[in-house]
Amino acid sequence: QVQLAESGGGLVQAGGSLSLSCAASGRTLSRSAVGWFRQTPRMEREIVTAISRSGVNTYYADSVKGRFTVSRDNAKDTVQLQMNSLKPEETAVYLCAAGVTNLQTALGKSAAYYDYWGQGTQVTVSS
Repeated sequence: QVQLAESGGGLVQAGGSLSLSCAASGRTLSRSAVGWFRQTPRMEREIVTAISRSGVNTYYADSVKGRFTVSRDNAKDTVQLQMNSLKPEETAVYLCAAGVTNLQTALGKSAAYYDYWGQGTQVTVSS
């Protein structure tokens, strides 16, 4: 059973920064494209960013471009999400997801692409 776990969430003031990390069992992440999503009770799960297995390709939602950065360390089997200039409306549970693939450059922009999900970490941005 593959398990993903996010860490690094918390409370931050508007304009502040947080860094999230995603780790998984069984060296899953190094074999996967990884996506970060966020979800609130009032909002469907939405893609924030994604990174291909090799790290060469990335995708960012328009709303986070220039403020968020996704990166990965396949040697450590982790993926990081650096979030800067956070806004109150970005308060949500942030989840990482892994899509196992043989393709080094592929990534997914929809939840359906991903095979495994973490439980999420709460990010709260106060105004």
